[in-house]
Amino acid sequence: MTKNIIGFDAKRIVRNGTGLGSYGRTLVNDLAQRQDLELRLYAPDRGRDDLRSQIVECPNVSFCYPHGGHLYGSLWRMRSVVADLQRDGVQLYHGLSGELPIGIHRSGIRSVVTIHDLIFLRHPEFYHWVDTKIYAWKFRQTLKEADHVIAISECTKRDILYYGDIDEQKISIVYQSFAPRFTAEVSDQQRSQVRRQYGLPQRYVLNVGSIEARKNVLQAVQALPLLPDDVALVIVGRHTPYTDRVLQYAHEHHLEQRIRVLHGVPDEHLPVLYAMAESFVYPSVYEGFGIPIIEAISCGLPVVACSGSCLEEAGGPDSLYVQPGDVEGMADAIRQTLIGADGREQRIENSKKYIRRFSGCNVGDQVATIYRQLLG
Repeated sequence: MTKNIIGFDAKRIVRNGTGLGSYGRTLVNDLAQRQDLELRLYAPDRGRDDLRSQIVECPNVSFCYPHGGHLYGSLWRMRSVVADLQRDGVQLYHGLSGELPIGIHRSGIRSVVTIHDLIFLRHPEFYHWVDTKIYAWKFRQTLKEADHVIAISECTKRDILYYGDIDEQKISIVYQSFAPRFTAEVSDQQRSQVRRQYGLPQRYVLNVGSIEARKNVLQAVQALPLLPDDVALVIVGRHTPYTDRVLQYAHEHHLEQRIRVLHGVPDEHLPVLYAMAESFVYPSVYEGFGIPIIEAISCGLPVVACSGSCLEEAGGPDSLYVQPGDVEGMADAIRQTLIGADGREQRIENSKKYIRRFSGCNVGDQVATIYRQLLG
């Protein structure tokens, strides 16, 4: 069987525990099941062992690294990798995190780029002004290089067309998938171990994601006094300056005992944290998609999120949405998702049916179809 050789920008696969990293690992593992593809993952370094090991071991999957130090690795990913792709016989290169190397179009290698969001253009207030200029330049340069663009939501496609110069026919919407571990059964032993390890309360609402201003978890903290006293908020994410702001607010309003902030949570513990929660809250001001919402629903949780971006696409019509900044509205929505609330179980069941459209094999098939069309 003749195989098509597909290269991937694997920087986020080996470095990012969530978000872009999860997207890349899940997609590659889906595509690895296809025997007509040879997948070569180009990363500037080996990254984290625990993340790299999440890629399935298959004869048709391999990692490729440059020679030299960290600085060279960055330059290699931006431009020099093109020569390695040509040497390795790569026929198509997929930029998984919104970027393509300079010169890929001139090389004759076909290219696809996945654009997750353009938040740096839509909400530049959440970024340093220098970063917004750099990201905007990379976005426009990538559109010049790309043969085809994958947008992860209708919202992202609209932003690409609004901010970029590109033919709409070159854009396909392919929704993100979620890892199979979020549908696996969680044992009582796992629950007991994780609850004990993190000192979890009996009743809690869960939030998972980067702890930053745009993610707006402070709105959920502000809603806590309007909820039953025995309901806590568990926040999972990397510590940032915004984390300190959230904790300071909790201290000033005597909410310390109702908040747990967990850092460095391993992937195998995430499904357990979801499974023991009563509800999932995702108050982000703007997102390209919102994969934690789908993970939460697949684990059997009702969802409360903010309106105004793409979160309705991820959560579907049976999740509950409030305006960013509407604390009372968020508290009311969370109350409707707690155990015993009217309609809770039906909303969960309907949401599970809705997210079937994001199943892994279907996403892999859609992306493989785009590859075939480009390669003729």
